[in-house]
Amino acid sequence: MISEYLMTPPAQRPEPPYRRIVAAIRARITAGELRAGEPLPSIRRIARDWDVAIATATKAVAVLRDTGLVETRVGAGTVVSAHATRPRRGKPTAAPPLDHVVRTAIAIADAEGLDALSMRRLAAELDVGPMSLYRHVANKDDLVARMVDAVFTDREPPDPGPDGWRAKLELIARLQWEVVQQHLWLPRVISFTRPPLVPGAMAHTEWTLRALDGLDLPAATKVREAITLPALVMTSATTLAAEVEAGHDRGETFDLWWEARRSRTAELLDSDAFPLLAAVPQEVVADLDGLFEYALARHLDGFAALLEGRSADF
Repeated sequence: MISEYLMTPPAQRPEPPYRRIVAAIRARITAGELRAGEPLPSIRRIARDWDVAIATATKAVAVLRDTGLVETRVGAGTVVSAHATRPRRGKPTAAPPLDHVVRTAIAIADAEGLDALSMRRLAAELDVGPMSLYRHVANKDDLVARMVDAVFTDREPPDPGPDGWRAKLELIARLQWEVVQQHLWLPRVISFTRPPLVPGAMAHTEWTLRALDGLDLPAATKVREAITLPALVMTSATTLAAEVEAGHDRGETFDLWWEARRSRTAELLDSDAFPLLAAVPQEVVADLDGLFEYALARHLDGFAALLEGRSADF
């Protein structure tokens, strides 16, 4: 089922207890009751005073930290940030429309990686107060779910698509390969045991199941195929993401990586211990598109053999 929370308009959602705690502590900071450098009440005290679970109090403190109102100092614990009580200089407090928030978050993750995305970083990019973002999303996980929904919705498969199960599966796999090439953070947030319950991603799975619907196979086999195919895409994308990250973060391109290991490579491959590896062209290893297409073709060959055998053991 689609998460009721994600499908409920923000204005109609009940306010979670942690938000009330955040609002109250923020008000105390703004009013000067808690000054810069003063310790924040402990998580246990917050839980006791507000009659909430420790996990709820911990989440409230995490939000306060993420929005820059408090910070952790060695030897002092969690204290009010030095800049928390500084007056803003004309910065707007109202959050922009939800779609603009999500699109900006996607742009940050695409350019800088998912680790660079935080509510505070996003607020700075949008030129709004961090707390205003919580009017639209509950937390970063909620934000990422909406990002996943948006990028899959942007690449909706054609209806009905090409004829034949193989052409359809090739189309959806290549479409998803294009999506992850544009959004290399996706493999980190896509789980196949705890899938993102968002309409955009679910529509891709539904389309794949329709492509398999008329085949003479057990229902379990069709479901496994609908899971295995995007898993193949995401596995290939994980390698691509790691390669791009190495180039961005360390300035180490594929060619530079091999160049730095030229002597060790020659030592191993010239030893006659690995004659077949020594004959492998470097460009084959570097061709991730080619590796993806090979994996896709061999996978579908295997699925075709399964269909011909009509095996019920899968």
